[in-house]
Amino acid sequence: MEQYKQEFIEFMVDCNVLKFGDFVTKSGRQTPFFINTGFYRTGSQLKKLGEYYARAINDTYGTDFDILFGPAYKGIPLSVTTTVALDEMYGAEIGYCSNRKEVKDHGDTGILLGSPIKDGDKVVIIEDVTTAGTSIGETLPIIKAQGDVDVQGLVVSVDRMERGQGTKSALCEIEETYGIKTTAIVTMAEVIEHLYNRPYKGKVIIDDTIKAAIDAYYEKYGAQ
Repeated sequence: MEQYKQEFIEFMVDCNVLKFGDFVTKSGRQTPFFINTGFYRTGSQLKKLGEYYARAINDTYGTDFDILFGPAYKGIPLSVTTTVALDEMYGAEIGYCSNRKEVKDHGDTGILLGSPIKDGDKVVIIEDVTTAGTSIGETLPIIKAQGDVDVQGLVVSVDRMERGQGTKSALCEIEETYGIKTTAIVTMAEVIEHLYNRPYKGKVIIDDTIKAAIDAYYEKYGAQ
């Protein structure tokens, strides 16, 4: 596993973004682990988060695209901090764009904020995490409505590696359904590999009990 992936896993733990216990996902699944990017709350945390995303984006897509689109609301800061990181790390001048939940009819009108999307633009979508793959179905029509654009892919922070609407993973289903390439900074398999029975700052984050709960979860919801 690359060093930056190990650092990102520890970064999530430090920021209280990656938690283990009893949670319910947006899709209604009872899960023993939860990733909440809303807990990245300071400037320094967002700066580092953007750098991790930028590394994953560059590794998968390079920087030959025009717009980084972050769906409202969590995608807004993700798109901003990552475009800054792409500029600082790779010298890439990429516009950030997000949607509004309601169309604005005065001043800066329309459904978008940030850089406008125009015909011919190459777009990468940035999200926090995809569980069942439902949100992309809401995001793509917004982008496609702006013109003849090329949506190149979707990047998330963590691939939960569980089923979407069928038996394949949500990210795999998105690739097959929409014809776009997906990637994540880390997968849950990498998270487990790095944290299972391995002390971090004097504490074992994933012990045998938590590991058993994760295994049971994947027995039920794991991608085939």
